[in-house]
Amino acid sequence: MDILSLLANGFAVALTPQNLMLAFLGCFLGTLMGALPGLGPANGVAILIPIAFSLGLGPTPSLILLTSVYYGAMYGGRISSILLNIPGDEPAMMTCIDGYPMAQQGKAGQALSLSGIASFVGAFFATCGLVMLAPQLVKIALLFGPAEYFVLFTVAFATLGGITSTNQAKSAFAAALGLGIAMIGSDSQTGSQRFTFDHIHLYDGIDFLIAIVGLFALSEVFIFLEHHRSGSVTSSNVPKVTKILPDLKMLKSCIPTITRGTGLGFFAGVLPGAGASLGSFLAYSLEKQTVDRDGKTFGKGDPRGVAAPEAGNNAASGGALVPMLALGVPGSGTTAVLLAVLLQLNITPGPLLFTKNPDVVWGLIAALFIANFMLLAMNIPLVSLFTRVLLVPTRILMPVVAMISFVGIYSITGSTFDVMLMVGFGLAGWLLRKLEVPLVPVILGILLGNQMEVNMRRAMTISDGEWSVFVGSPLAIVLWIIAIAGFVLPMLYGRKVKARMEAASKEEIVKN
Repeated sequence: MDILSLLANGFAVALTPQNLMLAFLGCFLGTLMGALPGLGPANGVAILIPIAFSLGLGPTPSLILLTSVYYGAMYGGRISSILLNIPGDEPAMMTCIDGYPMAQQGKAGQALSLSGIASFVGAFFATCGLVMLAPQLVKIALLFGPAEYFVLFTVAFATLGGITSTNQAKSAFAAALGLGIAMIGSDSQTGSQRFTFDHIHLYDGIDFLIAIVGLFALSEVFIFLEHHRSGSVTSSNVPKVTKILPDLKMLKSCIPTITRGTGLGFFAGVLPGAGASLGSFLAYSLEKQTVDRDGKTFGKGDPRGVAAPEAGNNAASGGALVPMLALGVPGSGTTAVLLAVLLQLNITPGPLLFTKNPDVVWGLIAALFIANFMLLAMNIPLVSLFTRVLLVPTRILMPVVAMISFVGIYSITGSTFDVMLMVGFGLAGWLLRKLEVPLVPVILGILLGNQMEVNMRRAMTISDGEWSVFVGSPLAIVLWIIAIAGFVLPMLYGRKVKARMEAASKEEIVKN
């Protein structure tokens, strides 16, 4: 079947009343969570995982709900960036530079609508890129043996620190910690117990949903308890949203900007370890060099300074789904969480996903198109409503997050031990965040550890114990080069890139 036929089948799956309602609900909740500083898409998806599973949704409905939350959170991250100069997450940092000055000039509504349009264009064409590119990667499925899969997982660990990482040692420690946790339970080949300490609850290993909810959602609650942040914002602090739609002249001037930002963002998303933060930064930097080399308008409320990073980070979000679905290698923290959802549903992402589960993957892609249009239709008329979420005090929000986490996990497992284990992961997440150790490599280690071990053992069995099997094919050698480059380059250039991103985000503070 050709791509159009497969996509048509996907729309037949996605356009059911239940899936449409889940897409709408995910878009709405995702936008709300993205607007709240500190949560972001990864935490938003992690918080809602227990709800998706406790409702007994099937694979496709669960993925539609959670990926809609993902896209909605990317949209919502711009709200606090523009209105309060507080980025909802790291990719939204660049939007502050020109979005906040626009709000101070009385153009808050126009800035929010313009960012919504740019986000729609970036995400829409990134989804088109996913449709075209991911099936092409499937063609390399026959080239992968156990050794190549092992090296592919190594690429995932080596590159997930990201190009902006300044401490690869902490990323490596986090990955090793995750791999160690994955070893808990019964050995897949011999059946012997490893690191269970004769505790029956550990015989089946650690459920990665418990780890994800604890590390992401509960750790945020513990961070709040530590700092006693009220998190409330008075209505006088939030600029009034008056005129909503940007004028035709403003839109026309931003078309080339959105086009360039979309292309750069998608490229950054597809690259392992780059993600939305780099896509946003590259789009903004290119636009500044292209249209404002003298620095006369950017940083002072130029609409193109809002459109570029929004198109870039949303295109990168769609691009990050390409390696996750086609190769099983997450391109960002949120796609690592989505990878856990797929594995929990007994769906293995990778080269054979498009042939083994075509209804799931094409239904998901169709739902992404639908979610984009829903977000565009929802975000522009409801801009004023979404700005009110900034008035919700954190002291009310955090207990709700904790309640969802506890009730959700208990409803899935029915075990008080698992609830206490989740609390333990929450405390571990709080400690790791205090030490500035990234959490995503821990999750990735828990997710991929068993598969990595199984493929290593298979490769060694086939080669009769020869370690050279891991460099025995051109594909394996290419993957090793990517892994080494992905691990070394951030140590050489990561500090410079991150410093430039932070300097750019502070530029408007100096100028205004």
